[in-house]
Amino acid sequence: MKYYIKSMIFSCLLIGAIAVTSAQSLSRDQLVFLTSQWEGERFEDGRPKVADDILQRMESVTIEEAWGVLRNEGYHNQFEGGWELLHDDVPVVGRALTVQYMPNRPDVSDQIKKKGKAEGEIGSPNSWPIDRLIEGDVYVADGFGKIVDGTLIGDNLGNSIYAKSKRGVIFNASSRDMEGLSEIEGFNAYVRGWHPSFLQEVMLLSINSPIRIGAASVLPGDIVLAKKEGVIFVPAHLAEKVVVTSEVVRLRDLFGITKLKEGKYTPGQIDSKWSDEIEKDFSQWLKDHMDELPVPKAQIEELLKKRTW
Repeated sequence: MKYYIKSMIFSCLLIGAIAVTSAQSLSRDQLVFLTSQWEGERFEDGRPKVADDILQRMESVTIEEAWGVLRNEGYHNQFEGGWELLHDDVPVVGRALTVQYMPNRPDVSDQIKKKGKAEGEIGSPNSWPIDRLIEGDVYVADGFGKIVDGTLIGDNLGNSIYAKSKRGVIFNASSRDMEGLSEIEGFNAYVRGWHPSFLQEVMLLSINSPIRIGAASVLPGDIVLAKKEGVIFVPAHLAEKVVVTSEVVRLRDLFGITKLKEGKYTPGQIDSKWSDEIEKDFSQWLKDHMDELPVPKAQIEELLKKRTW
């Protein structure tokens, strides 16, 4: 019973935070509470501010590498597949700005619109999240999978999104104007479908609160890694670990392939636990090729510091 009461109190506090802050946003204190394992810098809205350097390096991480690290850390619900992509070859990497949409309910949507207008929001509610975007953000929205009349953006809003964020969108909903959006260089959209209809009978419930995207839980400030296979949402406090682990794997794979081509080691030696001899050879190879490898030199130097040979 005590646990139930505590849960009810927390739920009321969460709803209250949404109700009293700007245009349906979660309060900074509540967001800090929910992302408590992040110890670094934050944006004014409370979202974790993962460094730009990590975002840039994350672009080279594969979905499988990120998934493996998160699974090992106990995060089993961070991937979602089954998307329709605007472009197959344009990854989307950035910090999540989350938005929750729901089927329209007039009494609630009217209150949200009144509150937004009183606080200076401009235009229809589906444009409000776009006004909050900054460079490096990815607009991630749960539109409850609606396709017909569930088109959250067309090419006008798409251009505005890219101008502000230099990134794309992840929508558990649909989009319109596929042809126009495809002309925005560098922009990509992961959606559930494409449809020529306009957005109808959909209301914005919250901005920058936890949302569900298919089988994945997403918090504001999570790092979005979206590639052809699907989308994985990396908790901010694990972003650097995902990147560094990927870089180590990449270096070891490159070393192994190089040595196999040279005939120095057999496939059995490379595909099993490396001997001390191979590990020492790997360390020397890193030193000799530091300026040529597809990993930042500083990261290779840091890796070498931690090795015992």
